[in-house]
Amino acid sequence: MTTLPAPSDSGDTDVVIYDGHCQFCGGQVRRLARWDKSGKLSFLSLHDPLVSERYPELTFDDLMEAMHLVRPDGRTYIGAAAFRIIARGLPRLWPLLPILYIPFSLPLWQAIYRLIARRRYKLSCDDDSCNIHRG
Repeated sequence: MTTLPAPSDSGDTDVVIYDGHCQFCGGQVRRLARWDKSGKLSFLSLHDPLVSERYPELTFDDLMEAMHLVRPDGRTYIGAAAFRIIARGLPRLWPLLPILYIPFSLPLWQAIYRLIARRRYKLSCDDDSCNIHRG
């Protein structure tokens, strides 16, 4: 799958806003799209101008920090909280649900998510082309 489902393809999907310049992130959302057999998800790169048009309340800096999931009713989930919602809708990820939903564990999952998100360019870049994104 080279083209990800876009929000304009179907009006009633959860929109995953991710870093489209990140190879690691792109690989992960392509995997999610393959696993989404029922078409519940659509995807939008945070670098797409459509993001600021559709979601003016979301800042570029916040979007660079973590993946965002925007539900059709406007509720927004960030980072590990977004992943928990995504996992509930994808049968392939259901084995993770008991671990992800251990009571009071969300702060731990958010910390792990932030650790990976801050290093995402190091996880996927093998040349100097990604240095502009590294802190």
